[in-house]
Amino acid sequence: MRPIKKQGERICYLSKANERPPTTASDAKRRWSSFRHKREIKDLLLCEQFRLCAYSEIRSDREGMDYHIEHVRPKSQFPADTFLYANLVVSALSDVGLQALRTEEVFGGHAKGSDYDGQLFLSCLNPDCSRFFAYFSDGRVEPANGLDPAEQDKARYPRDLLNLNSPFLVNRRRRWWDELNSLLQQHLDDDQSVYHLAAVDLLPTNGRLSQFFSITRQFFGPVAQQVLKDGAPELL
Repeated sequence: MRPIKKQGERICYLSKANERPPTTASDAKRRWSSFRHKREIKDLLLCEQFRLCAYSEIRSDREGMDYHIEHVRPKSQFPADTFLYANLVVSALSDVGLQALRTEEVFGGHAKGSDYDGQLFLSCLNPDCSRFFAYFSDGRVEPANGLDPAEQDKARYPRDLLNLNSPFLVNRRRRWWDELNSLLQQHLDDDQSVYHLAAVDLLPTNGRLSQFFSITRQFFGPVAQQVLKDGAPELL
């Protein structure tokens, strides 16, 4: 999970809707369902997130599963935040994309639903969130080494709530790790630049990042840090 930096607060469509915020869960559901500007808002959020799913970092457009607008704090619990831009991200899987997965494979906002404990949920809007997670060559994501017990709980809660170890995600992370490892070995064997290899999947292209940014960053370690410092310091 990489931190998302919100880039705007006053979006005219949302500001207008938020002049009279919903006060109940049913009112929030009804008004969000009838909100006519989701496409425009989703486009803004996708740009802000470099087209990565807020929770899994998958490129859902490449999987043919699209995205949906996700309320970080569920509108059923926090109806007044329904049209608050700071509470909106895009998460993988549209309703159509959801149908392509088995129940145990569903992840992200669709796995989370209305469940939410504000004391435990480590949000992608937290600028420090990435340090809580470590990625393994078998595709799993786990609490990072060096966390104290309370921090480990803060990592496990969203991992489990969002089903970030969904078989679907584990399989794709493992394949991505294997691909990175194969490319690295080839570059080392050919005495080619590891720096330039890392840059291919760490730096944005046309406002887009390669999926699983955090895995790539962890995989290349100090080289990744230098690439980002040189080419995209806003992603550090």
